[in-house]
Amino acid sequence: MTNWEIAQVNIALPVVPLTEPELKWFVDALVPVNAVADAAPGFRWRLQTEDGDATAVRAFGDDRLIVNLTVWASLEALGDFVYRDPAHLSVLRRKREGFSRLGQAHQVLWWVPEGHRPTVEEAEERLAHLREHGPSAWAFTFRAPFPAPDAAQDSLGGQEDWYCRA
Repeated sequence: MTNWEIAQVNIALPVVPLTEPELKWFVDALVPVNAVADAAPGFRWRLQTEDGDATAVRAFGDDRLIVNLTVWASLEALGDFVYRDPAHLSVLRRKREGFSRLGQAHQVLWWVPEGHRPTVEEAEERLAHLREHGPSAWAFTFRAPFPAPDAAQDSLGGQEDWYCRA
């Protein structure tokens, strides 16, 4: 049994404001995909405003960016939702239709003590560290995961099939 949970942040830069018709498909998917995430096995928490999502959160030095910050029970639970859930995959497969390529890491994972809810500032630090230093136990990716601080070193096998090949 671990005393750690996995936090993740991913950011996206819409090609137009979310109020434009080009991103209606994305805006329409927010409530149902968030509901699926909230009910997913291993889901613990997500950053949200009173609107029920985090699209109004401004961070990372660019007011146009969308921030998604969540905590999950395990890397496996997060990976299952991100890369295996049909509702999430349908949005993920369309990301090039409405979002710009950032040209650098846009997602980072890190371990947090059970019950900890990270701040946007903490997420910004982790993403900046990943961008500057590459994957480490402090900030990593699905492609280069690190075990929880109290987990066995060989507990990360078999995750290569998580990658979205959309």
